[in-house]
Amino acid sequence: MAGGNGVSVTEIVAWTVSIIALMYLVLIYNNLVQLKYNVAKAWANIDVLLKQRHDELPQLVAVCKQYMRHERDTLEQLVKVRAEVSSARNLVNLKELGLAEQQMRDVLNHLFALAENYPDLKADALFNHLQVRITGLENAIADRRELYNDSVNLFRIRVDQFPDVVVARLFRFRPGELLRFSARELRNVDVKALFG
Repeated sequence: MAGGNGVSVTEIVAWTVSIIALMYLVLIYNNLVQLKYNVAKAWANIDVLLKQRHDELPQLVAVCKQYMRHERDTLEQLVKVRAEVSSARNLVNLKELGLAEQQMRDVLNHLFALAENYPDLKADALFNHLQVRITGLENAIADRRELYNDSVNLFRIRVDQFPDVVVARLFRFRPGELLRFSARELRNVDVKALFG
């Protein structure tokens, strides 16, 4: 039935449905954008901590060199792994970063265990400060990695769900990679071996 201006009820319904559908697509798009930026923010938080730890390690090596003249290999390995973490971080290569991070933790744990053999080093205030600072950064990196992976996972779910998948493909949303744990990190710790 046409009104006085020639607009039918069917046309009004069609326009209303079109406007609602467009608003729904805009809502999906905006939600995907928010998830995308949450992932970027979570990565930026990890990146800041990695940079802080990267900056602390040369000081730790310098302090240790004063006392640990016989542990040159460990200190050189720490410098090497630091460069690998930095390279993977700069390239945002999460697979390589995960591997380099595990190596970094292994070398730091070994270094801190070796420090037990050097009472003068253990008594050094700067060494103690750096040890506490780096250990704190390690814990914060682990926490932020969990938050980052949660953000990526939420984004992945939304990108794969219908009807979001249509909008995601149309606008080429890519959720990113998870920062994975190595198999070694997932194993139970052998406490007896640590004290052996």
